[in-house]
Amino acid sequence: MASHLCCNLPPTLQIHQSGSTAKNNYSPKIWLVGSRIILKNNTLSLQSSYLKPHKSNRRPIAATVLSSLPTATPNGIASSLKWSCRAIKSFAMAELEARKFKYPNTGTEALLMGVLIEGTSEAAKFLWANEVTLFKVREETVKLLGKGDLYFFSPEHPPLTEAAQRAINKAIDQKLKSGDSGEITTCNLLLGIWSEVDSAGHKIMAALGFNDDKAKELESLISKPGFVAD
Repeated sequence: MASHLCCNLPPTLQIHQSGSTAKNNYSPKIWLVGSRIILKNNTLSLQSSYLKPHKSNRRPIAATVLSSLPTATPNGIASSLKWSCRAIKSFAMAELEARKFKYPNTGTEALLMGVLIEGTSEAAKFLWANEVTLFKVREETVKLLGKGDLYFFSPEHPPLTEAAQRAINKAIDQKLKSGDSGEITTCNLLLGIWSEVDSAGHKIMAALGFNDDKAKELESLISKPGFVAD
């Protein structure tokens, strides 16, 4: 609620508002609404609190993430596919997790953690059902890759490793081969990670009991007619 202030101004004080100056040789009463008075060097300044909203120069997170998530095929052929909201959020969480670990890049292990942190997608539920949890993945990541340098500052958007880029490309390819014209989901992303056999993400999933049978089960699940992954 705007504050109301009634005050008696002494003679010869100057009132400054919006760059204008006026002398007053009497003591008027002035009602101030949503404003504040500053008295400095015998000058009375009236400053309104109704200021224009601050405009940030930073790019929206969604726009930045989308610029990092390709929709073209591995051969560079453009497609009409888009990433689902949960997949975009998972990717953003993956970048954040890479920064937390003080890693210079976003790898397949970070993509895996991103899916689990988002937590509401079918891919995340499938992982949890098979006892692949965020705590276990983080633990296996440290065992496999070690801890990052404490004094290293990761970039705001750590670039993808080659393995992570290939995993994303395979997720797109897998979606195209399925013949489904819907969005690329976290399930596609998870299958892309698993397909990168030499990647950290695949090794961590395998260490936690995930295998080809589980991958086929997930692939069969999302290929059912009418199934909505995200």
